[in-house]
Amino acid sequence: MSFEPRWRASTEYCAWLYYTPDEKFEMSMLVESTVTSPPDAQGERGCSMPAFVNDKRYPLQRLRHVYVLHNHPAVPTQLSRKDIAAIAKVARIHGEFVETKEGKIPVGIVAFFSNSYASNPTACDGFFEYGMGNNEVVKWTPDGQGKWRRENAGTVTWISKTEFRFDPK
Repeated sequence: MSFEPRWRASTEYCAWLYYTPDEKFEMSMLVESTVTSPPDAQGERGCSMPAFVNDKRYPLQRLRHVYVLHNHPAVPTQLSRKDIAAIAKVARIHGEFVETKEGKIPVGIVAFFSNSYASNPTACDGFFEYGMGNNEVVKWTPDGQGKWRRENAGTVTWISKTEFRFDPK
């Protein structure tokens, strides 16, 4: 299948990974993409998710938002400037770090991707990760034995709380 039909059929999903008062990590319900762009618009889709998780088991102010999880459909692209800007906005709303029983974790963003263009694509060939306070974007991919391999995928240099330079590799 060529790129354009894959693009038309693709959907971006997003969700929160959050930390509960019970000291557990949970994932919110998935939100399906409502933002679309033509295939020539830098190969990006968007996902507009709520700023806060609504988990009726806990008071809203007790939940800690840790990671924005989303996929990059149709093409295995790097994190974008839009992704980095989104996590900066999350940090302004929820703080740059979350205290857990394991220690302090920076809020971050993850983008899952598949390299497959077959009619039966693989579920996940890896993901990109960025956490606030770091200057490195990391690409994680499994090796032949199923172990995750870490690779530098770019650098983020913060100029101010809202301005940054992103240099993907």
